[in-house]
Amino acid sequence: MPPPRLALPLPLQRAEEPRAKGASFTSSVFNLMNAIMGSGILGLAYAMANTGIVGFCILLLLVSSLAAYSIHLLLKLCDQTGELAFRSHVKHLGAWYEDGKTLLILMTVCVVLPLALLPKIGFLGYTSSLAFLFILFFTVVVVVKKSAIPCPLPSNVTLSINQVSNSSESECTPKLFVISSKSAYTIPTLAFSFLCHTAVLPIYSEMDRPSKKRMQNVTNVSISLSFLLYLISALFGYLTFYSHVDSELLISYDTYLPRDVLVMAVRLAILLAVLLTVPLIHFPARKAMSVLFCGDGPLSWVYHIFSTLLILTVVMLLAILVPDIRNVFGVVGSTTSTCLLFVFPGIFYLRLSNQPLKSLESVGAVCLLIFGLFVGLLSLCVIVVTWAQNP
Repeated sequence: MPPPRLALPLPLQRAEEPRAKGASFTSSVFNLMNAIMGSGILGLAYAMANTGIVGFCILLLLVSSLAAYSIHLLLKLCDQTGELAFRSHVKHLGAWYEDGKTLLILMTVCVVLPLALLPKIGFLGYTSSLAFLFILFFTVVVVVKKSAIPCPLPSNVTLSINQVSNSSESECTPKLFVISSKSAYTIPTLAFSFLCHTAVLPIYSEMDRPSKKRMQNVTNVSISLSFLLYLISALFGYLTFYSHVDSELLISYDTYLPRDVLVMAVRLAILLAVLLTVPLIHFPARKAMSVLFCGDGPLSWVYHIFSTLLILTVVMLLAILVPDIRNVFGVVGSTTSTCLLFVFPGIFYLRLSNQPLKSLESVGAVCLLIFGLFVGLLSLCVIVVTWAQNP
């Protein structure tokens, strides 16, 4: 009788199977950073203006650390279960090429759709590196333009609806702590900005030599670099406009530097960066729909193309119809983002982990769950009350 075969840990079992070479560590970092960074970076200066520099830095560090910890819990569950996938405002100026909605549709069809139709996520490492360069360019421009706009802000320009029209009220002294009803948008905006959890497992599954430690290193590098770019862009954006900063930072530049070539270039860069993020986030959304409606069977190109077109159509309509990006950050951040960032990882770990409830990581999962529910509900309630008072 042959001796019993020892049970190997799941990562080692996967390593024994024949497997095509996967995505490199660098490619995985770019993919995860692309999943993290997107339109959220446009609202961070507004968030800093409504919490103060120190308050914003504390919240930024808190949310980024909790994001890394929740991914850590997901990766531990991957080792235990063997699952590497989730189952269960541009002004109209006349010409068509200056119409933001027309450009959005064209870019979606010509750029996003071909990338979203790819069957594997690994190839997007190349486009993710481009998206990172676009975000880096945006951050550099925010730093450079700090010296191009004087303080107090000039009063001979037309201010946006969310700004104070009396420039004499502009204070050129940065505030360290600010508490107001608008502060309720801060944590949802940060949660929206660090949301990448739906892309973690697809990236993990296509890594070269996948392991929990290797993917955790990818997570740590990605979140650290994103933290740095977020902090620099938010700080210099706030120090440029102070209390007049708009909920979308680029609108503030359009107000005070109209037709500035560099600002127009960075607007295009952000557009491309966000568009290159959509295919990456699209993969887990399509996978979830596939498992929900068709089961976890082999790839069906008919369903693959149909679900891709359906998801992109819904996303494009939302991008066209939603008037203020602050509303997206507030509502989506306080509901969907807090659930995916804090609540669901905590619930999944408590439900699927074999660790006792008194263990350190189980206690951490409980704290993550409670924090997500408390912050999400509190932020949503304050936002709804603010809407009711200022329709």
